[in-house]
Amino acid sequence: MRATRDIRGRCDLDVLLRRFYTAAFADPLIGPFFTAIAGTDLEAHLPRITDFWERALFRTADYGRDAFAPHAALHSARPLTAAHFGRWVQLWRAAVDGLHTGPRAERAKGQGERIAVAMLRRLAGPGAGTAGAGGGFVPLAALELRSAA
Repeated sequence: MRATRDIRGRCDLDVLLRRFYTAAFADPLIGPFFTAIAGTDLEAHLPRITDFWERALFRTADYGRDAFAPHAALHSARPLTAAHFGRWVQLWRAAVDGLHTGPRAERAKGQGERIAVAMLRRLAGPGAGTAGAGGGFVPLAALELRSAA
């Protein structure tokens, strides 16, 4: 499937988030955080996370939850590292790129990366590495450049 249009609303977000979480749940690095540690029920989680992204991209949904608290609980159970957040960003960008192109799609990718960096710094401290050294956070663009070289 080729990305042909921008993210237009909640229905597009639902499809995008299902695609992303299908990949994330199956991923060997971050999947266990969703499945074994958090025991995430996708059907229960999807309306809440769709509200989050609808609010972030369209300012139309109510999202009054604390997005940090569940991540802090996961981090307490098993530390979330730069590599985990980097993988999340890779999967998020791939899901967006696989379905959409346009200003909102670009904003969704940028927002995802900003959220990942902010969560990492809040959990691991302001000195948490995001430059890719030592198995840390590696933005997808950097991987694309490395694989093209």
